[in-house]
Amino acid sequence: MRQTTTLHIATVFLGDGDTGGNELGVFLDAPGLPASARQAIATHLGYAETVFLEDPATGRLHIHTPAVELPLAGHPLVGTSWLLRREGRALDTLNPPAGPVATWAEGERTWIRADPDRAPVFATRRLATAAEVDAMEGGEPGVDLHVWAWEDGGEATGRVRVRVFPHEMGITEDEATGAAALRLGQRLRRPLVIRQGVGSRIDVRPGPDGTVEVGGRVALLEKRDYTLP
Repeated sequence: MRQTTTLHIATVFLGDGDTGGNELGVFLDAPGLPASARQAIATHLGYAETVFLEDPATGRLHIHTPAVELPLAGHPLVGTSWLLRREGRALDTLNPPAGPVATWAEGERTWIRADPDRAPVFATRRLATAAEVDAMEGGEPGVDLHVWAWEDGGEATGRVRVRVFPHEMGITEDEATGAAALRLGQRLRRPLVIRQGVGSRIDVRPGPDGTVEVGGRVALLEKRDYTLP
């Protein structure tokens, strides 16, 4: 008989007015799956990322896109931290393959603090205006493309318009990308409010010792049984 476990589906980095948000699949109770099984599940589900929690005591986990496993990613860690807190299992550290990531809540927002150098690398390009970012019709084959521009008053406001097309990760366009936000926070070295996709919001600020903090709002969309392969 095949095992059934619980799949949580959250939306991460909700925008003001509950717009946007990037869907995330999370398995809190499916440890011990081989990498091939985790990847097959993530591909089947089709979310930008799916999380498999291996050890609820230490926060050891795996993160898969539909195509690859990632050492570190923002929206999966923010979403998993929020979900664990909601389930009464809050942790102050999560442990993806890249190493320990601090996490905490401030009001409505859940935060992580990480070393951006451990995050996936994107081909980052600054465009002249937010309108040029909006006008992008897609990314480029074989490239994890990250484009950005200042908006709403330019650099003085710290508000940024972003789109991410991580084709190598098996994603046509990502609605909200915490790893790219970590990299942009490292590049710009200042607090930012990122508007990505159709309406997601990612808050960014410098952390100690070269780290970057990324935070946002999360909501639970669905909780259902899932039969493991």
